[in-house]
Amino acid sequence: MLAGRFITLEGGEGCGKSTQSRLLAEWLRTKHIDVVQTREPGGTPGAEAIRALLLQGEAQKWDGVTEVLLFTAARRDHVEKVIKPAMARGAWVVCDRFADSTMAYQGYGHRLDRHIVTTLYTTAIGGFAPDLTLVLDIDVATGLDRARRVTGRDQDRFENMDMGFHERLREGFLTIAKAEPERCAVVDARGAVDEVQAQLRKTISERLQVR
Repeated sequence: MLAGRFITLEGGEGCGKSTQSRLLAEWLRTKHIDVVQTREPGGTPGAEAIRALLLQGEAQKWDGVTEVLLFTAARRDHVEKVIKPAMARGAWVVCDRFADSTMAYQGYGHRLDRHIVTTLYTTAIGGFAPDLTLVLDIDVATGLDRARRVTGRDQDRFENMDMGFHERLREGFLTIAKAEPERCAVVDARGAVDEVQAQLRKTISERLQVR
């Protein structure tokens, strides 16, 4: 058994996961918890190299199957080299995206056979799963507008997918959360940063007994 905890943040474009992940890690450290903040795809040199392949270029650069294979390769490296070792020493891992994003983006967004997504995950990762997944939910138009107003960065491939893709993506996250209520909690991400953060902290306090 791993001694630490694994918390993931999920959601569509512009929901604020990156900011909220950072704030959650900072808050947990005030509780004298050893925290590792990380992201997917990424978290290791190899996974970060795959991230660049996945996020840069034209929207149609890869098909859904190729994306799942790349995401899975990056995830295995990340889990084995960062997440499990951190948890083994008792640290809590806060991760911006994990396997639910692959199911939502490729399984729902690209309409890839979801059995393929599940099988690849099980083959590469096994039964390992987050202790708590926080799904930041926001309507597609608002989320994309937020994402595109962020200055100092280029849009990635997925932001440039059509609206139908993003609507299916949101449906995917909500369907996953509904199917696994013990692991997942849906949080309204439309509010101000501090309002959303308060909801996330409340959920973690209740679910994981953080005081």
